[in-house]
Amino acid sequence: MGLAVKKSKSHPYITHKKGVCGGRSIIEGTRVPVWSIIKWYKTGMSIEEILRGFSHLTPAQVYDAFSYYYDNQAEIEEDIAENEEDYVR
Repeated sequence: MGLAVKKSKSHPYITHKKGVCGGRSIIEGTRVPVWSIIKWYKTGMSIEEILRGFSHLTPAQVYDAFSYYYDNQAEIEEDIAENEEDYVR
């Protein structure tokens, strides 16, 4: 019997750092959480508008945030929901 091995996905621009944004996934070298990029997109901002709004990010970083989201949708959706609750309080 062979063991099923889950391949890990590579996201070169995404990291988690203890003490930064609550340990949530962020764009490496910044304090920009992945969930914020995805939330702006879901509210109707285009990728070009996101890049203008986060002018310190590169297109590769933003697109990797989307790639990370599609590989980890449950995590990011939970982050979005938790941050919406914090905003409402």
